[in-house]
Amino acid sequence: MALWQISEPGQSPLPHAPRLAAGIDLGTTNSLIATVRGGAVTVLPDAAGAVLLPSVVRFEATGRVTVGRAAQEAEIKDPLNTIASVKRLMGRGRADVHNSPYRLAAGDAGTVRIITDGGVKTPAEVSAEVLKVLKARAEETLGGALTGVVITVPAYFDEAQRQATKDAARLAGLPVLRLLNEPTAAAVAYGLDRNPEGLYCVYDLGGGTFDVSLLRLSQGVFEVLATGGDALLGGDDMDAAVVALWEARGAHAESPEDTRALLRKARTAREALTTATRVTVDLAPLYQGELSRADLDQAIDPLIDRTLAACRRVLKDAQAKVADIGAVVLVGGATRTPRVRERVAAFFRREPLHDIDPDQVVAVGAARQADLLVGNTGAADMLLLDVLPLSLGIEIMGGLVEKIIPRNSPIPASRAQEFTTYKDGQTALAIHVVQGERDLVADCRSLARFELRGIPPMVAGAARIRVTFQVDADGLLNVTARETTSGVASEVTVKPSFGLSESDIERMLAESVASAGADAAARTLREQQVEADRMVEAVQAALKTDPQLLAPGEGEMIAAHIASVQAARAGTDPQAIRSAVGALDRASAAFAARRMDAGLAKAMKGRAVTEFR
Repeated sequence: MALWQISEPGQSPLPHAPRLAAGIDLGTTNSLIATVRGGAVTVLPDAAGAVLLPSVVRFEATGRVTVGRAAQEAEIKDPLNTIASVKRLMGRGRADVHNSPYRLAAGDAGTVRIITDGGVKTPAEVSAEVLKVLKARAEETLGGALTGVVITVPAYFDEAQRQATKDAARLAGLPVLRLLNEPTAAAVAYGLDRNPEGLYCVYDLGGGTFDVSLLRLSQGVFEVLATGGDALLGGDDMDAAVVALWEARGAHAESPEDTRALLRKARTAREALTTATRVTVDLAPLYQGELSRADLDQAIDPLIDRTLAACRRVLKDAQAKVADIGAVVLVGGATRTPRVRERVAAFFRREPLHDIDPDQVVAVGAARQADLLVGNTGAADMLLLDVLPLSLGIEIMGGLVEKIIPRNSPIPASRAQEFTTYKDGQTALAIHVVQGERDLVADCRSLARFELRGIPPMVAGAARIRVTFQVDADGLLNVTARETTSGVASEVTVKPSFGLSESDIERMLAESVASAGADAAARTLREQQVEADRMVEAVQAALKTDPQLLAPGEGEMIAAHIASVQAARAGTDPQAIRSAVGALDRASAAFAARRMDAGLAKAMKGRAVTEFR
């Protein structure tokens, strides 16, 4: 008699075979992925041995997408198409974003769209490219498809930002087990490795966001008592502060490329000052000089002040004092800055913990949680209780907010409250769901609107309408309204307007599969057309700038080659375009050499040779 191998849905048929799971720290500046192997957490490196993947994506007109260091190297020469720190744009509306270095547009419902030569992209699509690389890294290393992942998000991420993160994961083909607050993930890492109990403060200063959370760890239970922070504060802002210091000393940026160059040099200098006390900055012609650790401290102190103000608010929210804190955990690469550690130690009156790499600690905690959720670790080993970062409520008469679930409530959570009608005979009720801490709807964020219809006509105040808010473990919200006497009900799952619609996601997934083969020929043609446009534009600009350097008859000859390139570019033969561009390059080579010689002569005029050593 044949025996069937039976297993629970979604479970491995081999009872002792571990399921492949991973934790992902989707960071503003860098991202990484970790997994549990043999009971220990391993942060997975790329082929070159690097565990940090720069969260930078470049979209080219040819359709080519590069991610990580290769994209980062293009930031200066192609700043408008090389997207960094996209986490700051996740779940945001166009009206929320100011002074962006990118070309932005408003999509449906005011959503942010980034205009690139490779097409108009949502922040979720950009993040998905980063996640795809991490997914491929994990599956190649582990030798199989991932069963599920835990992705970390800042504790202060609201509904829209969390939904955008899940959209990005779906576009990358990643099954999300849950979203986990970054400070909670750090507590998991330290709590399991060091097994402490008591009150912890997690100070998380990354590349673009700052979070501070107060957690109670007791007998394996992690409870977030309060959270705070600033979604627009991090190492990127420290770099901007350094650039502002240099500008006060004479540095100048005349283009987006110049600004990117200064910011990258500021980051390099700031990181060097982690161990050095003074660095030399040579970014001619934009800026030359020195930067001391004292200069850096002065530039970033106002930013650190903002983080400590958030720490005070969190302590106040939890009704705790500095003396109650048993330990402070540092998370995020920016916490390597000596001034940050010095001032955090002074504020909390104790040296903070940083013996787990601050760049990796969040991924370590996420990996442990993912291992638990797929069943590789006993469920009794750990319990996580996150909290809601912002209050949830509904609009009531007068444009006021009635809070249903207050901020810092542990999640998952379910709360209900009764409301009634305003007018005699009222048979419908409009429900406006909002998020925020202000009393006026105008000062809070609108999440959703829906209607409850079919209320029996009664005198004002007689109907009893029960509104129930349910928040799941990922912080996503479902709202139900029910009239208790008749039983009529209506509900809405809050997928915020700044997330992607189901049709958008399906379309993007379908396009990503279909276009790989079908568009190969078109991509090749477009590559050559772009190169032709670049070459023609460069040569025409040179002819206009330095016509006096042309030899007799040379201008007419180059013009003829330009016409040939333009004619080939209008066709559909990529090889013909390539040949025409090559001919133009050769025809203009002598003229280009004379321009270079003239430029060098002008630069050296009146200066000693020793100045160029």
